[in-house]
Amino acid sequence: EVNGALLSRAQVYVLKALEAEDLKQIFSTVLVFIASDATYLGMNGVVPSWEPDAQAALIAHCDGDARKLLRLLETTLATATGQGITRIESEWLIGTLGEQLRQYDKGGEHFYDTISALHKSVRGSDPDAALYWLCRMLDGGADPRYIARRVIRMASEDIGLADPRALRMALDAADTYERLGSPEGELTLAQCVIYLAVAPKSNASYTAYKAARALLKSEPTRPVPMHLRNAPTKLMKGLGYGQGYRYAHNEEDGFAAGENYWPEGLAAQSFYAPVDRGLEIKIAEKLALLRAKNAN
Repeated sequence: EVNGALLSRAQVYVLKALEAEDLKQIFSTVLVFIASDATYLGMNGVVPSWEPDAQAALIAHCDGDARKLLRLLETTLATATGQGITRIESEWLIGTLGEQLRQYDKGGEHFYDTISALHKSVRGSDPDAALYWLCRMLDGGADPRYIARRVIRMASEDIGLADPRALRMALDAADTYERLGSPEGELTLAQCVIYLAVAPKSNASYTAYKAARALLKSEPTRPVPMHLRNAPTKLMKGLGYGQGYRYAHNEEDGFAAGENYWPEGLAAQSFYAPVDRGLEIKIAEKLALLRAKNAN
C-alpha cells in the first residue's frame, strides 16, 4: 500500500561503483563456487582456469558493476566450455566477447554521465578532456550519429555567435561521417570537438531564446501590427496591411531608426546580450550603435 505516511519514511540508497579489488573478490568467490559444483553450466567436471591478464581485462571492463561481471563471467565460462577451452587467455577473451568487453550503458545513467562530461569539457575549453570523453563514447559503442547531433547542439548552445563557424563545422562533421562511416568518419567528429573546445564561448543566443520562450508563455497572443503584415492582395492593402512600413534598405545605413517591430501593448524587450568574446564583441558594438540611433 502506498500512502503519504509510507512515502515520507522511504529511504533512497545510491549504489556506487565497486573497486577493482571488490570485483576480484567476487570473481574468485564465483570460481570457487563453480569448482565445488562442476555441473554448473554443464561443465562436465572441468572448470577453465584464467590467465591473469584475461581476468584483469574482464574486471576492468565491468566499470565497477558486479552485475556485469557475473553476466560476462557466466557467458565466458559457458562459451569456453562449449569450445573445449581449458584456460582462458586475454586474446581468446577479446575475440569471443568483442564489444561486450566495452560495456556502455546505452540509454542509462552512465551513458548520459559520459555525454555530459563531453559537453562540459567542450564548454570548459579543454580540448584534451573533450577528446578523451569522445573516445570513451566511441570505444563504448555509442552511435557516432548521436554524438554528432549533440555536438551540433554544443555549437549552438555554448559557442553561438561568438564563432558562427562552429555550427558550420559541426554540421560538416555530421555530413562527413555519413559519407565515410566508421572508423574514418570518427576523425571528423574528433576534429570538430577539438575546434569547439578551443572556440570562444557564448551562451547569449541560448539564453535569449529561453527568455523569449518564457515571455510568450506568460503573455497573451498579441496581433501582428498592421504595418508589419504582408499584403499580397488588393483587399489586404485596402484594409491597411503593410501601410506605413519602412523598407530598411531604403533608409540611411540600411537601418530604419525608430521603427517599432513589437506588438501593440508590448514594450520592446532585450533578450540578447552579447558577451565580450569572439565575434560577439563586434556584434555588441553594432547593437550599441543601432540602439543609440533608435534613442535619438
